Formats: sequence, structure tokens, C-alpha cells
Amino acid sequence: MTSNARCWKQQLAALVLVTIWLSSCATVGSDGGAFRVCPPVVEYSREFQARAAEELALLPEGSMIPEMLNDYAVMRDQARICSHH
Repeated sequence: MTSNARCWKQQLAALVLVTIWLSSCATVGSDGGAFRVCPPVVEYSREFQARAAEELALLPEGSMIPEMLNDYAVMRDQARICSHH
């Protein structure tokens, strides 16, 4: 593996982690009701998604990043639902 590939993968992992941390939906409940803050869901172009899929395919077998991205997809769905209530 080249040093550039290792650097790129570390940057991708950091980006995924930051995105996950910033994408959560916060709810504060009380007896009188709930206050809900729904994060915006960033829309990605088809070209962006295609490039991300190509890059994802380059990851080594057993990489943890696909699992993290699946978690991120679930949180994006939850944020969409949150914003429609």
C-alpha cells in the first residue's frame, strides 16, 4: 500500500467519523413535551455518490468503513423522518 493510499483512507475515516458525530438528532424530553432539533440532511449529487462508491470499492476486504457508512445511512434516514414530524 502506498503512503498516499494510507493517508487518503485515514482522511476518509476521519471525515466519516466527524459526519456521524455531527449528524445525530437531539431530543430533550420533559413532562410538558419534547423539544426536537433535527439536523439538515445534505443531499449529494449522483456524480458525488458514484465517486464515493468507486472509492469505497477500493477499500481492502474487512475494512470497517462500510459498516460505519451503513450506520451513517441509518442516521440520515432518521434525520429525514425527524424533520418531517
